[in-house]
Amino acid sequence: MNAIKLRALSRHVVHHPGDAHPLLVALWRMRATQWWRRAPFLPLPDRSYWRFRLATATGSPTGSPDVREMVEFAQWSGRQRVGR
Repeated sequence: MNAIKLRALSRHVVHHPGDAHPLLVALWRMRATQWWRRAPFLPLPDRSYWRFRLATATGSPTGSPDVREMVEFAQWSGRQRVGR
């Protein structure tokens, strides 16, 4: 995700704070395994997995979803875990 998308997503969360939780949960679920063992020591998705997710979401390996699509995915993802 580029800096412009990150700023747009941050602005969205400021105006819609209820969307912060689903977005954080979705990001946490995509974190790399044993992320604490590799720099930058942040729970971020593996780069190859992130490229795969972007390619399947947008149809292009260089595609980038807009803020609305990211929020809708996070909300959908949260609903799929109900009852498990």
